[in-house]
Amino acid sequence: MTTENPTACLLIIGNEVLSGRTRDANLQYIATRLGELGIPMREARVIPDVPETIIGAVNECRARFTHVFTTGGIGPTHDDITSECVARAFGVPWEVHEETRALMAADYARRDPPVEFNAARMRMATLPRGAVPIRCDETSAPGFSMGNVHVMAGVPRIMRAMFEALAPSLEGGRPVLSRAVHADGVYEGTIAEGLSAIQARHPSLDLGSYPYYRKGAPGGGVALVAKGTDGAEVEAAAREMAALLREAGGEAREGEPQQG
Repeated sequence: MTTENPTACLLIIGNEVLSGRTRDANLQYIATRLGELGIPMREARVIPDVPETIIGAVNECRARFTHVFTTGGIGPTHDDITSECVARAFGVPWEVHEETRALMAADYARRDPPVEFNAARMRMATLPRGAVPIRCDETSAPGFSMGNVHVMAGVPRIMRAMFEALAPSLEGGRPVLSRAVHADGVYEGTIAEGLSAIQARHPSLDLGSYPYYRKGAPGGGVALVAKGTDGAEVEAAAREMAALLREAGGEAREGEPQQG
């Protein structure tokens, strides 16, 4: 008897992402790594630095998903409010975490030249009561876990380090496997009905169709992707999708198409 995999949601927090000023670079990394851990991401949202929005999203999502991950909003400036909002969502005080304060103060003091550990930087040592810090080698300012909510930095390099520090503690399920096939000169409208039939035969898989375009004849085609936790079924669906592309007049190739 098999059990369903745990699930995940990502909250990308920041006005700068919504305005287009900053391009989010974390979603793909987190989704890929979670899939490898057997924790498929089922939803992702981009939300503003608005307390009521953050609190509402955290409370809604932590009730619906096994894990909630957040990125952004844990720096030293006035608009870095994720940590205090998580405290409000859980109904606990937002207070200086003494161990973190000491670690950060020592880190800033030994820099050359020393850096003032001021009130703004103290915000990064202030966590919801009961939070478990997520520490990494990239910074002495931690992320943290509060229940099933995991709060990480928005800076991709630091986020990746925090995620990898957190990953061993995440109880996952069966890894999500993926197989892709593609063919130039075949288009979605031609294979849509056949792809629907394959999906009906493999209801436990996620099948996707992704058109691509590039210069030169034939100018593009379609890539078909099967994802799931049953390797044999993923392979079977991939074979059926390759046959579908051949029936449509294409030369089916494994893997993603080269762009350009």
